[in-house]
Amino acid sequence: MTAMNLVLPSRAAGPPLVSRLAASAAVVEGGVMSNAEVLAWLDERQREQQQHVERVPFAALRGWRFDQRTGDLRHDSGRFFSVLGLSVHSDFGPVRTWSQPIIHQPEIGILGIALRDFDGIPHLLMQAKSEPGNVNGVQLSPTVQATKSNYTGVHGGSAVPYMDLFRRPGPGQVVADVLQSEQGSWFLHKRNRNMVVEVGPEVVAGDDFAWLTLGQVNLLLRHDNLVNMDARTVLSCLPDWRGGRENLVEDAGWSLHTGREVRTWITRRRAEHEVSVAPIPLAQAQGWLRTQHAVTHCNGLYFDVVAVDVSSRGREVPAWSQPLLEPRGMGVAALFVKRIDGVVHALLRARAEPGFLDVVELGPTVQCVPENYEHLPEADRPPYLAQALARRESARYDVVLSEEGGRFRNAQSHYMIIETESDFPAMSDEFRWLTPHQLDELLCYSHHLNVQARTLVAALRSL
Repeated sequence: MTAMNLVLPSRAAGPPLVSRLAASAAVVEGGVMSNAEVLAWLDERQREQQQHVERVPFAALRGWRFDQRTGDLRHDSGRFFSVLGLSVHSDFGPVRTWSQPIIHQPEIGILGIALRDFDGIPHLLMQAKSEPGNVNGVQLSPTVQATKSNYTGVHGGSAVPYMDLFRRPGPGQVVADVLQSEQGSWFLHKRNRNMVVEVGPEVVAGDDFAWLTLGQVNLLLRHDNLVNMDARTVLSCLPDWRGGRENLVEDAGWSLHTGREVRTWITRRRAEHEVSVAPIPLAQAQGWLRTQHAVTHCNGLYFDVVAVDVSSRGREVPAWSQPLLEPRGMGVAALFVKRIDGVVHALLRARAEPGFLDVVELGPTVQCVPENYEHLPEADRPPYLAQALARRESARYDVVLSEEGGRFRNAQSHYMIIETESDFPAMSDEFRWLTPHQLDELLCYSHHLNVQARTLVAALRSL
């Protein structure tokens, strides 16, 4: 049975959850901490969690090695993740057959945010967490962000704080609980459990944690590289609290396409696309070269797999080494929005990515690294990319945000929300105009919106 986003009553009687979240979103200053105190706390955590990350040759990796037979890069424990090859055949796009390295991490991790009332206002327990791949060290993270290998202690380090809140929630505490995918171009069938759990006054914030209102978190979403990817995806799984009050929210009762039509479209795109993927030895990935310092594409495109050595004062293990995937170039993830008969709609694309479990998920209007397409004819470049770049100056939202720093090094994208004119068209059957209310409904289920689209849902709600 598909995991669902559950809206359940809180432990104490009171207003409905959506009304309480709206009240929390309205508190943009104050709460348990003032905004100045939040920024000072983040600066302090940055100093306390100083980490040193150094590129090293693969031979210097501790506990990792290339398999002599396949060339796959694996951890000695057989846990965490591995880097292997993937062969892809598809029926669409300018390139229909290719092979590539891909991260294989079959474990399902937990990304969870604890929710607690202070004077009747819900607050989110957010963590200041450093990751080796972050461009700036500490970013704002969920209460819990852990792989199964980490929270079961495979690394031999200290326990993950607050983990029991999410592994064993009490009756009526679960607000959201849904399996969601991660980057389908870089991960093979990767999923994490996205959770929000209500807690009581027995849960207090440790040094690396702070209780923030939803309004404060929404303000921080407007800062470059501050709210991390894992926090953004969990935030998107909250029920939409806006209830038609904000200037970018529609009447939930009307949309260009009915919910049934949208679900039929997604199912049809999944059934009609022919995408065949097969794991292969990394050594057999055509067009990819392994040097002492990187697994890299022969044309210098896409991404590299590199090795890093890490020392950190703020992690369960103080020092380790690991591979990271490092993209070539800055990404663009742009969501076009417009009003149709006065109702806001967003333009989503049904994307097929090789690592998706269900072939197709809905992504933003534009999602790419432009440099990877510069060698192709104009007709083979991503639809709407030129319009997105031309309209950046008028974007309602334009923030540089990092992807997951535990697996990716210096991976950043320009996330944009661009309001267009009412006659702006959907270019092909790959695209549909959906209301925020419809996106909220799709987020109740697994594998419908990809991680980039979920970030933009969280951003859209913050405006």
